[in-house]
Amino acid sequence: MSEPSVYAGAALRRLRRREGLTQAGMAQRLSISSSYLNLLERNQRPVTARVVLELVDQFDFDPRSLQENSAIGGIDGLVRRLGDARFEDLGIDRAEVTEFLAAAPQAAAAFARLFDERGGASLQETSFEEEVWRATERWRNHFADLDEAAEKIAEEMRLTRADIGAALTDRLRERHDLAIRYLPRAVLPETDRRLDLHARQVQLSEMLSPQARNLEIARQIAVLEARETIASIADGATFEQPGARDAFVAYLRSYFARALIMPYSRFLRACESTGYDMPVLARRFGTDMGEVARRLTTLQRTNQRGLPFFFGRIDRSYQLAERLLGASDAGLLDRRPACPLLRLDGSAQWRVQPVVMEDGGLGPSHWLIAHASASVLADEDRHDVVILGIEARFAESFALARGVSLRAQDATPIGMGCRSCRRKGCPARTLRGPAQNTVE
Repeated sequence: MSEPSVYAGAALRRLRRREGLTQAGMAQRLSISSSYLNLLERNQRPVTARVVLELVDQFDFDPRSLQENSAIGGIDGLVRRLGDARFEDLGIDRAEVTEFLAAAPQAAAAFARLFDERGGASLQETSFEEEVWRATERWRNHFADLDEAAEKIAEEMRLTRADIGAALTDRLRERHDLAIRYLPRAVLPETDRRLDLHARQVQLSEMLSPQARNLEIARQIAVLEARETIASIADGATFEQPGARDAFVAYLRSYFARALIMPYSRFLRACESTGYDMPVLARRFGTDMGEVARRLTTLQRTNQRGLPFFFGRIDRSYQLAERLLGASDAGLLDRRPACPLLRLDGSAQWRVQPVVMEDGGLGPSHWLIAHASASVLADEDRHDVVILGIEARFAESFALARGVSLRAQDATPIGMGCRSCRRKGCPARTLRGPAQNTVE
């Protein structure tokens, strides 16, 4: 996929004013024309690599400030905040959000800060899970340092052999003098993994599936070999809820574990050669399809990008228990999917449903949604449903889309739930929606 363009007119204007330069004077310093600088400042042209190098050379400019909106989650973060129920009647679409962020990023950041401090529509504190999700989405679920570190270790382990579990076990034994021991559930009643340094053992529940065993061993390697990198990333996030930072650290360990089992370059090549075939990828990398789906949301390495998937998990009470938006720009998981026309039935096999979000929704509207029951990793009694989604315009090369019409007119029209849906005449409506701003 092509690299996203960077529009940074506001940052360039602030730099020019700070330096006390006219457009002509700054253009001369950057070796570009005044008319071209004018286009850059009005966000009518993206900032090129050559201009960035000139900015660094001429003004000791920090190129990270070109992405100053990342602290609020970029366009996606602002879209989610403006999707709050209190703003429903304003009909704000994604184009307006993009213009707002491009024209006045500092004002957008101020709005985001005020919104976060005052809370969402319920005026309550941000939930524990939401804080962790926002921290993940700030990086668009791509942690390059973790991917690179995991890929290096995978190369050292020559992690291309069929028995991934044996390779991971060998790593613990040879590098850390640790053995694997499987114990009954009665001995490990509240955890699936325990490190016993006195016995030099990583103790695992015997009830874990082979795929879950691989993941737990890889998580232990993350604790032992990626501690500093993970701590550095976590230190860059801000949390208010007690324990949220610890949960984010635990997520980063799981991210590293997936990156170790599914090393970036080899995994992406396998995705492209198989058409992102979930069962094939799970079998090839010794993991389950839920972990493959989570890994698919992370493929955003510069000049080596995969398709922009999002992932979600719905628990037995039909609450959104996990959200990984990646680079998808998805608004479907801003709240738990509540449309009765979105058939999340938890089938053992992946089921695919093309959908079109109601008009006026924030973000892209035409999606391909795949869903299945979550894999059982141990002896737990779980009935979760996992969701993998991608914009329909990117889905042609997705194996699960074979034989499925990707035309918008053939997709199921859905909304965010009956109470807020503005569609007229929906046969599945169970609650009365807003009377105003109805759409056909």
